Amino acid sequence: MAVALGLCRKLPLLLGPRHLHGSARRPGARVAVVLSGCGVYDGTEIHEASAILVHLSREGADVQIYAPDIPQMHVIDHNRGQTVEAESRNVLVESARIARGKISDLAQLSVQKHDAVIFPGGFGAAKNLSTFAVDGETCKVNREVERVLQDFHKAGKPIGLCCISPVLAAKVLPGTEVTVGHEEEQGGKWPYAGTAQAVKALGGKHSIKDVHEVHVDPKNRVVTTPAFMCETELYHIFDGIGAMVKSVLKLTGK
Repeated sequence: MAVALGLCRKLPLLLGPRHLHGSARRPGARVAVVLSGCGVYDGTEIHEASAILVHLSREGADVQIYAPDIPQMHVIDHNRGQTVEAESRNVLVESARIARGKISDLAQLSVQKHDAVIFPGGFGAAKNLSTFAVDGETCKVNREVERVLQDFHKAGKPIGLCCISPVLAAKVLPGTEVTVGHEEEQGGKWPYAGTAQAVKALGGKHSIKDVHEVHVDPKNRVVTTPAFMCETELYHIFDGIGAMVKSVLKLTGK
C-alpha cells in the first residue's frame, strides 16, 4: 500500500506537464459565416448552413454568424413553390432562425476579428446577396458582401463558398478559380450546370468537380464545393461541405 501511494505521488513528475494538460485544446480558427435568409428558394439553403456549422464545430472553430439587414428580394411559399406577393421579410431576421438568434448585422463584420469567412448557398445568395438570379453576368453584389470578400482577399484570409455562392467570388474577385460542379446537366444530375458558363462570363475560372470534391484556388485562397448544384443523396452534400470546411481551416493555419 505504501509503495502504491508513493507511486501516485510521483506520477505527475513521471508523466510531466504534457500528460497533465493533454486534454487542453489550442484555440480554434475564428470563422465568420454569412447567411442570406432562411429557405432554399428565397434565402440560405438550410442543410448547407447546418452542415457548415456542424463541421466547423467538430473542428473546434470559433464561429460568428452574420447576415445583411436588408429586405429579401421576395418571399417563396416553399410548400407550393410560389411567390407570396403580399408578404415581405428581412434577411437578417430570417437568418436568425438558422443562427438560433445568435447573429449580427453583416455591416459589423470586421476582417481583423476573423481568420476566414464562409458563404453557404441557396437562392438567397443570388437574390439577396446579389442580383445574379435576375441579371446574370451583369449582376450587382450587395455592397457589404463585396466589402467582406475584398477585405478577406486583401488580407490573404481564406474564403469558402458552396452551391451557387461561388458566383459572388467570380464577380467580386475577377480571375478567381471556383467550382459549381459540372458543365453538362448529365440527364438532370446537374440541373444548374449552366452556372459554370455564367462564372466564366463574370470573369471567373471554372473547375469541374464532383459533389464530394472541392476546388482550392491557392493564389486567391478561395475554396468551393458544388453542394446542391447536384441532385444527389444528402450525405454526399454533407461530405463535400466537410471537405470545404477542412480546406478552409487548413488555409488558416490553425
